[in-house]
Amino acid sequence: MTNRSNPHDTTAPPAPPVRRVLAALSLSMLLSSLGTSIANVGLPTLARAFDASFQQVQWVVLAYLLAITTLVVGAGRLGDIAGRRRLLLAGILVFTAASVLCGLAPSLPLLIAARAAQGLGAAVMMALTLAFVGGTVPKERTGRAMGLLGTMSAVGTALGPPLGGVLIAGPGWRAVFLVTAPIGILAFLLARRHLPADRREPGAARARFDHLGTLLLALTLAAYALAMTLGRGDFGPLNLALLAAAALGVALFVRVEAGAASPLVRLSAFRDRALSASLAMSALVSTVMMATLVVGPFYLSRGLGLGAAQTGLALAAGPFVAALTGVPAGRLVDRFGAPRTTAAGLLTMAAGACALTVMPTAPGAAGYVAPLVVVTIGYAVFQTANNTAVMAGVGPDRRGVTSGMLNLSRNLGLVTGASVMGAVFAFASAAADITTARPEAVATGMRVTFAVAAALIAVAFGIARVLARTQARTQARTPGAAPADPAPRTGTRA
Repeated sequence: MTNRSNPHDTTAPPAPPVRRVLAALSLSMLLSSLGTSIANVGLPTLARAFDASFQQVQWVVLAYLLAITTLVVGAGRLGDIAGRRRLLLAGILVFTAASVLCGLAPSLPLLIAARAAQGLGAAVMMALTLAFVGGTVPKERTGRAMGLLGTMSAVGTALGPPLGGVLIAGPGWRAVFLVTAPIGILAFLLARRHLPADRREPGAARARFDHLGTLLLALTLAAYALAMTLGRGDFGPLNLALLAAAALGVALFVRVEAGAASPLVRLSAFRDRALSASLAMSALVSTVMMATLVVGPFYLSRGLGLGAAQTGLALAAGPFVAALTGVPAGRLVDRFGAPRTTAAGLLTMAAGACALTVMPTAPGAAGYVAPLVVVTIGYAVFQTANNTAVMAGVGPDRRGVTSGMLNLSRNLGLVTGASVMGAVFAFASAAADITTARPEAVATGMRVTFAVAAALIAVAFGIARVLARTQARTQARTPGAAPADPAPRTGTRA
């Protein structure tokens, strides 16, 4: 790859092999997902180590998730402006240094602060890994690249709890955080060596970063996330006040962005039906996937009477299947196109959710795990297709912020699902305390929750069908329009 502004300049390095680029991006994705899942298993140990309550130590998890949710869009936009390679390297360094600080933290407040810094690094990695695919991977292989990143995310999610348990039983809780440091160093070295250098088009002016819009969006998202997570679904005055603050923040953000010279998010992008539909479907599907994490442990332990080890093994089936499905799902997207694969993934999810609504308790754990595997396969296929559709058509100057919005829609779905689907489960179980509910009540709650999940998937499928028809009509009305390409070129410009 040579510098196009000077055809005689041969100092630019050649394009790195795609496999090496994907190796660097895959490790970044693994780190961010591992950081999400590995700390949860250590909360009881941390409560004893720091003589703290569960409400206090849960901020070790919340600080990380809040940092990702509030900063992922701003991180993506900053990468578009300042350079994605430069910012990704900085994000990996921040994550790695914060991992060391977590492992050395002498007090709980310092551990929570270090986890927030770790979340900042993870937000950068999550936003920019997807953004790099569009500029480094050939279009005909975009689906496979997205599938590989999805696989690494699933591997990190699945690996976290068992790895954390082994480390706590051996070296202790500090090793849970220190173990990610050498992986971070390896990811930094690979990214520094193989990611393409940041380049701007000749004569292109650098856009300004929208500081006010970024701050307003971060505060708004923080208020919403806290409203959904504090109180474990019990909405009190504080939750309502936070929701009101989030609503006010949305109004202020829209007003600021409408008048900004270089907005964080172009509001006109939401008039693009393809982008809006993809973000809405991502949020709905993520809400459904959170139901499996909310309901599964209670149903397997209380409804079926399984022990902790058996419950953990059964729940590990979902991430394990997602890890195996990602790359094959990417090949399907490359072959059949994103619209068809998106619909197939949603239909598969709906089939698994419907099976859970009618599944009797007689088959035991297998009766839950088998439909869960079907749901997870559908989710992996949908996620790969949806990510490919969005990122394949985004302009180079907006890939980072669009990737951030895609990650944000997923995180908001997970945050909302933890509260809403948990509330549905508790209401349907008709128990004052779900931890002491009768097995029959828990089974009823599980079936009702997945009936609601199936309805949400049906809404997502309806959005996908409406979008497909709209795009087909647009192509038919456009003189000389090319027929629908089976390759995933249905993305949108943000």
